[in-house]
Amino acid sequence: MSFCLDDGAELLFGPASSEALLHSPHEPATAILHETTPPGEAATRAQIHMTDLTAVLPPGTGDIVPKSTGFDKRLLAAPFLLAIIVFGGFFGYRYLKPAGGEQINSIAVLPFENRSGNSDTDYLSDGLAESLIYRLSQLPSLKVSPTNSVLRYKGKDTDVAQIAKELEVDAVMMGRLTQRGDDLTISVELTDARTKKLIWAEQYIRKMSDLLATQREIAGTVTQKLQLKLSGDDTKGLTKSYTNDNEAYQLYLKGRFYWNKRTPDALKIAIDNFKAASEKDPNFALAYVGLADSYLVGLYVNRGKEKETIPMAKAFATRALEIDPSLAEVHATLGMANTQSWNWAEGEKGLKRAIELNPNYPSARHWYSRLLRTEGRFDEGFEQIMQAKKADPLSLAISTNAAENLLEKGDVQGAIEESRRGIEIGAAWTTYRNLAHCYLRLGQKEEALANARKSAEFLNGSAVTLKVLGYVQGAIGNRNEALAIVREIEDKFAKGEADGRDVAVVYAGLGLNDKVFEWLEKDFQNRGTSLTELQMEVPFVPLRSDPRFKDLIKRMGLPE
Repeated sequence: MSFCLDDGAELLFGPASSEALLHSPHEPATAILHETTPPGEAATRAQIHMTDLTAVLPPGTGDIVPKSTGFDKRLLAAPFLLAIIVFGGFFGYRYLKPAGGEQINSIAVLPFENRSGNSDTDYLSDGLAESLIYRLSQLPSLKVSPTNSVLRYKGKDTDVAQIAKELEVDAVMMGRLTQRGDDLTISVELTDARTKKLIWAEQYIRKMSDLLATQREIAGTVTQKLQLKLSGDDTKGLTKSYTNDNEAYQLYLKGRFYWNKRTPDALKIAIDNFKAASEKDPNFALAYVGLADSYLVGLYVNRGKEKETIPMAKAFATRALEIDPSLAEVHATLGMANTQSWNWAEGEKGLKRAIELNPNYPSARHWYSRLLRTEGRFDEGFEQIMQAKKADPLSLAISTNAAENLLEKGDVQGAIEESRRGIEIGAAWTTYRNLAHCYLRLGQKEEALANARKSAEFLNGSAVTLKVLGYVQGAIGNRNEALAIVREIEDKFAKGEADGRDVAVVYAGLGLNDKVFEWLEKDFQNRGTSLTELQMEVPFVPLRSDPRFKDLIKRMGLPE
């Protein structure tokens, strides 16, 4: 017997047992809510609810006893039962399969809603989502929106179609987490944004000690429901055990939760938690990556810490590399650390290896773009930042660097538009700095000054932001205001709270080039990390033809 669908696909051929029919590999994916208990634990309630399209054999069907005479009327049921199963399968395949038979190739995992009534457990809800993002992003055939892109939706009303449009994904996963003492309830929903139909939903009732295993289980189930065709190598990231210590895992989640905040105080808390995680499990490579990342990011908000910070970052990244050389994050972090310490070749080697291992890891491409610009390879840098933006369209850091690249290319209007988009994502001092530079280029002094002042409001009067205001004041002719700011930054330099470059930027605005090179030389003698941005700094663009600038680039070991 053979039945075919209207597209020619064979549904059934030849004799088939009821067992085979009930376990067809073409069983349609239906949105059925399950409540699961930990593996191995006896179920205490019904855990699988059958839909109207699920065929169930009548009790006793398999216990028919043939009689020697007469006709058994129950035999008449067999053809009808078979027809019901076949046509049920036909309609299930035709109407419940994904729209147009299209495979889902991209997904966004939104921050889980914390329903515990306690903000102290936000690290659990955010961390669980981030862990799922990390595991799913290991699949080469699936595009996964990075954490930076989805964090903006935390605590907001979620319109699946709008989110999917903004993130350019096919499916959206949302979840809720409730903690009561040692008990966890995790609910997840996976929706096809193209059809607005629920693909799958499930509730997990677990203990805190099961959290690590549960996130692996959810990632595996999501992959199955997305109907991804994976080879054995592709599934390694899903099944890989980064740590078996549940306490270390929770400490790691706390570390990443605070690391994502990027403030000096939050970074200190992140470091404490990553250290505790590495002490709980000395072979937890991701905990060491977290430590290295925290120290490196800290360089952008804390001046004068390079000599102690970079060696620590390198040591932690190297330890992670020894444990697991297959992690793209390890190579990217080590590449960044080498870049900050002027080891250009090693920096490029690490970042290219990270991209090789995971082409969709946006930070690797972002950091590689910055290295290329440091070396004056602006066209290559632009290509990499565009790739990073494609992988993580809602990252503020990547948006900021994209705007810088556009300004370098002379596309002032494009840089303004990208900066405004960055402000919509979540304003930072760098977005307003970029706007100030753009308006200066256009000769719009008041707009430049207004944005410079907004930039200076960030980071509590740090030299990092204060220099922007000083530069603009000098560039538009407000000499006294610029000189007051440069003296303030010089005082900060004496206290180890500023780099020579911070001072040099203001002098560039004032047109005092001798002073510019005097202060840049101080950074050169200290091998300051901020000097890696020498060729990226807009105020220094007019000085690129100065022999002193070329000499400095040469002495740093950069290509001329």
